[in-house]
Amino acid sequence: MRGRDEETGEYLSPSRSQQRREALGVLELAEKLASLTPSQLARLPIPEDLLPHLQHTRKITAHIARKRQLAYLAKQMRREDDETLDAIRDALDEDGKAARREVAAMHRVEAWRERLLAEGDAALAELLDEHPGADRQRLRQLVRSTLEERKRNKPPRAFRELFRELRALLLAGGAGEAAAHAHADDAADSDEFDFDEAGEGFDPGDDD
Repeated sequence: MRGRDEETGEYLSPSRSQQRREALGVLELAEKLASLTPSQLARLPIPEDLLPHLQHTRKITAHIARKRQLAYLAKQMRREDDETLDAIRDALDEDGKAARREVAAMHRVEAWRERLLAEGDAALAELLDEHPGADRQRLRQLVRSTLEERKRNKPPRAFRELFRELRALLLAGGAGEAAAHAHADDAADSDEFDFDEAGEGFDPGDDD
């Protein structure tokens, strides 16, 4: 981005090193955009005239040809004003933050599930302290069913249902709930199970 002369108000020509830094920055941005899916690109403020170049770049897989096309894409992007490119970068940063929040939320759900299976009523009591509205009977039943599945090496239906129950509890009313619903089933299906574990530590006594 060019500066201005404080006395004359005229734009100053950027130095060659600055021009190179800016060109590399645009090339890096072009590479990021070319790696996104169409649905991700649709959420960004990308000018219409750049979309065909992006679509063409995404289709190229050969290394040399892709490198050449990325350079051409960056050249087209440098024709846009600084405000346009900054808006794209800002949107990318926000999208990345949202993705990180979602991943963190899913990890929290998975951590609580594993604690319930390993620690039993002690973990459940702590969870209820944080979320008094939780269905204690339902959670205890799902934990018992999951442990039984593991012992009998049965399909992990209760294990997945426990994930969904905890997800709804922990994310209810939160900003990440909508995104969590979109990915939760895939996350549950992709879990690796160790059915040899007996799940010791949970008290399978009568419900209170």
